[in-house]
Amino acid sequence: MSDDTVLHVKGRVLAGPDEDQTRDELWVIDGRVSYDRPAGARDIRTVTGWALPGLVDAHCHVGLGAHGPVDADVAEKQALTDRDAGTLLIRDAGSPSDTRWVDDREDLPKIIRAGRHIARTRRYIRGYAHEIEPDDLVAYVAREARRGDGWVKLVGDWIDRDAGDLTACWPRDAVEAAIAEAHRLGARVTAHCFAESSLRDLVESGIDCIEHATGLTDDLIPLFASRGVAIVPTLVNIATFPQLAAGGETKFPAWSAHMRRLHARRYDTVRNAYDAGIPVYAGTDAGGTLPHGLIAAEVAELVKAGIPPVRALAATTWSARTWLGRPTLDEGAPADLAVYDQDPRADVRVLAAPARVVLNGRIVG
Repeated sequence: MSDDTVLHVKGRVLAGPDEDQTRDELWVIDGRVSYDRPAGARDIRTVTGWALPGLVDAHCHVGLGAHGPVDADVAEKQALTDRDAGTLLIRDAGSPSDTRWVDDREDLPKIIRAGRHIARTRRYIRGYAHEIEPDDLVAYVAREARRGDGWVKLVGDWIDRDAGDLTACWPRDAVEAAIAEAHRLGARVTAHCFAESSLRDLVESGIDCIEHATGLTDDLIPLFASRGVAIVPTLVNIATFPQLAAGGETKFPAWSAHMRRLHARRYDTVRNAYDAGIPVYAGTDAGGTLPHGLIAAEVAELVKAGIPPVRALAATTWSARTWLGRPTLDEGAPADLAVYDQDPRADVRVLAAPARVVLNGRIVG
């Protein structure tokens, strides 16, 4: 496909979740979306099917491996795997690698970075995070707010070996000051949270999002809903809890039992959050130990939890892009889209097999 080729996408262009937002065709001209047929175009390539905005993985880690940062060639493979799965926008929820070089590549997904994880000393996976004490939290949040793309990532809870279970990592006064500093610098804050114990302090301190949110109980749901705090459940990651629990059974039996309880109620947790009006977005937690390219599986998990299929699609397309401040299939927007042979609204599992992936107006997959 040459630079002067006009791409014609016809069939059903799903520009929004409602039927009146569906179009019969769009045109890609100079890498951007147009709903007007170009005059005098000679070199036209036509793609037929159901088109969606490029999918969003709202919790992903490019440049992160099982033991920390990875080489650029590995990070490139991670990004390409996501791209070929239709994921064209990534909110990178913490990475120790500098992936700014990705921004210069027209063939790789766009990344919104949260800098590097910020964790309590010896309270997270080795090699992943800045490991600090509460007195330094404000300074490190300011540092990562300046390094990132409008997000900062805290580790809100983790196993406390003395307690033998998950406990909150930060005192309330520390998170209040840190979140206020991030907001002063124009950044939003999110936090890794498996358990219940850290959630109230984080939300009442003004946090913007909670990752995983398996500890979201019925008494906390109204607080999340009233504050508009989003969750990214990462259900494909939560599926690993039984295996993790089995591995820690002998040394940390209380933690293992807790992880099993969180896993057992995971679908109820997500459905109850959605029913209460809490914004829910799709993220896989790819990177570290999970493979990339799992966004279709995550959307299917959201449906299994009880979210209606079109709303689960919105969690990885229209709503997710709006939340992150990026365009969908608007007139003049960058032409980032995926085309499918079947209607993904009828069966979200269709997302697993994009027929065509278009990034910056060029067919890349």
